[in-house]
Formats: sequence, C-alpha cells, structure tokens
Amino acid sequence: MRTIASNIGAVTQRALADLPAYLRRIGLEAAPPATAEGLAALHRAHAGAIPFENLDILLGRPIRLDVPSLEAKLVAARRGGYCFEQNTLFAAALEGLGFGVTPLAARVRLGGRTDGSRTHMLLSVRADGRDWLCDVGFGGGGPWEPLPLEPAGKISQGRWLFRVVTDGRERVLQNMGPSGWRDLYGFTLEPQLPSDYEVANYHTSTHPESTFTKIPVVQKTWANGALALRGGVLATIVPGEAPVETPAPGGDALLVLLGERFGLDFPAGTRFVSRT
Repeated sequence: MRTIASNIGAVTQRALADLPAYLRRIGLEAAPPATAEGLAALHRAHAGAIPFENLDILLGRPIRLDVPSLEAKLVAARRGGYCFEQNTLFAAALEGLGFGVTPLAARVRLGGRTDGSRTHMLLSVRADGRDWLCDVGFGGGGPWEPLPLEPAGKISQGRWLFRVVTDGRERVLQNMGPSGWRDLYGFTLEPQLPSDYEVANYHTSTHPESTFTKIPVVQKTWANGALALRGGVLATIVPGEAPVETPAPGGDALLVLLGERFGLDFPAGTRFVSRT
C-alpha cells in the first residue's frame, strides 16, 4: 500500500536550483527587485506564462511538490500545474529573490459552497511594508496581480475586477462574474505546513469525487481574459461576461489544441483517462 508521502513526494527543499531558468520560463530577462512593483511584475509573468492544468493526474502520474520535481516539470519540461505546484514553485522563487512568504490555505467557494475542505493553496507575501495576496495557481479566474491582503474596495487588473471581503472568520476573494460579485475562495491567515499541503494534494489528486480525477482542466490566463478547457468544453472567458463555449475535440486533435492554444506538448497517442 502506498503512503501519502510516497505518492506525492515531500515538500522539503524550498530553494530553486536554477532561478535564471525560472525567470526565462516566465519571460523575464532579469530578476525584479524585492518591492511591490517587482512582486507584481513577477506575478503577472508567471500567471501569463505557466498554464493551470491537471493532466498528470489523468495520465496516472503522481503530483510531486518538492521543488526539484516542480522545476523539472514546470520549468524544464515547460508544463503547467495546479495550485499546489504553481504556488510552491512561485514561493520558492520569491524567497530566492528576498521576499517574505507565508503559505496559506483556502476553501474553494465556486458553486456556492462555503464548507468545503481547505484544498487550495495561496500565499501572503510581504513587500514594501505591506502584506499581499498572491496566487498564480487558481484555475477559476484568480488574480492576475497581487492584491492587498486586507479587505478593501474593488481593484482592477486588466479587465478583471477583484476584491477581498470578510465573512465571519474568513477573508473571501471575489471576482466580478456575469451576474455580479462571486466568491472564489475563503481563507484565514493561519500559516500552513508542508504536511498540510501533502494531505490536501493527495485528496485532490486521488479522491474519486475530486473534479481533477474526472476530467481534464486546463486554463491559460491573460490580463484581459482566459481560455479554459473543462472536460469536453472549450471556453473563451472575458471577465464579467458569460463565457463563449464550444465543444473540445478528442484524440490527437485535442493534443494539437493543447499545443497550439495552451503551449502544452504531448506525444501523439497520449490519452487522458479518468481515474475514478
């Protein structure tokens, strides 16, 4: 019987082995300064360059969260990943650049549920004497740039609109949807340990009721919108508007779509199979 640690790997090494390679992967020629402006530049670059995706789960591969594995997958192999992968890699880069980082966890609220488990990873990052909400790994319309961690009014980021509000003990990140403000996730400021993410990652990547074990989920985000694959549907997303949906192809045509539209290359014949 496999243990959790053997399935997903331990979150142990937090320093990037090759920071310049990471910066090249996200399209930056030089490291930004450890300031709020530098943080925003890094966040935009990462969010725009590395797609959200769960495809390894459907290929029967474990989701490993140690930094060397993440560098090999997201940087060297030019793949994407989901929240635990993306934000662990981003945190390692931030720490290497001199930012103070506190890992946090959230309950996803998409669909109206407020009592789900804490299966999303986000970061609190200190820059210019202020704490910022950073999240390059939310595949449902997450922030394009850092947001002030404390509740405030609406903030424009390209065509996206965000705000942080309070709901009881939680702070809630919202974005503007077609019908008004919608909850993305609720979080507290309790720092998380690597073991917290190991358990959440194991659940998310193996539980038969997890969306990520059932269908391919891929998203590429820009300042003015996003392109998202959810199962057999391809959606073009303009913030604040209803998505435009078309059927996604299957077989090798899907692989062509992933390569041309999302920058993800897989060998001919690759098939993504539900693990449920």
